[in-house]
Amino acid sequence: MQLTRENDTLFRLTRFGMINCFLLREDDGFTLIDTGLAGSAKQILGIAEQLDNPIRRIALTHGHIDHAGSIDELSKNLSNAEFVVGEREARMLRGDFSLNKGESGKRLLGFARAKTLPSQEMKHGDRIGSLKVIGTPGHTPGHLSFLDMREGALIAGDAFATQRGLVAAGVFQMALPIPRDIFLESLNGCGKCTQSENAEPYAPSGRTRRVAAFTRRRNGSGNRIGLSAMRQDAKIMKQF
Repeated sequence: MQLTRENDTLFRLTRFGMINCFLLREDDGFTLIDTGLAGSAKQILGIAEQLDNPIRRIALTHGHIDHAGSIDELSKNLSNAEFVVGEREARMLRGDFSLNKGESGKRLLGFARAKTLPSQEMKHGDRIGSLKVIGTPGHTPGHLSFLDMREGALIAGDAFATQRGLVAAGVFQMALPIPRDIFLESLNGCGKCTQSENAEPYAPSGRTRRVAAFTRRRNGSGNRIGLSAMRQDAKIMKQF
């Protein structure tokens, strides 16, 4: 697991070159954001020990296996740590994949099953230490992002992907799991929030707004797109 220091308080832990979780330093220790794949706990705990700070709380952006896979293993080793997750996402960690009114689309897949019960269920606008909770549904129905109010870093989970430049996660997928207008609202919400809070997020607010505008322009005919549109998207998205 590779350790990268992003700023004075934020450390990124990367496995297999693309699966990230984060340690955010607070006054009382670390907040761990996401837990990686199953089998990541030993390395995460080792890095926290190396940085000489205990993990006091665990927060999840969403429940997919590459973000929540080690929650049970970590909880066994961190019996006093708080575990917080979004209200909507908590249901899926329990194995309840039923859709709410207004949600439609493909079957929900790829979620971890957690035995650990959250000590708190979060919603948009809540605070966890220095983090402000931002509701960003789209990649999953209950996806959350976290804005560090001290440093202005936006930890956006899978709301955005950066392996080949900045893209909104789901832009190139054949169908989104929930209606596109909700997804676009999430992107614009990140942009407005980071702008209003004077932030310097990983996905800069200007780019966030351009991605959202581009997504809206590109496909006004619904969620499904063809290969030709995807190739055109890939060319256009290079400008971002």
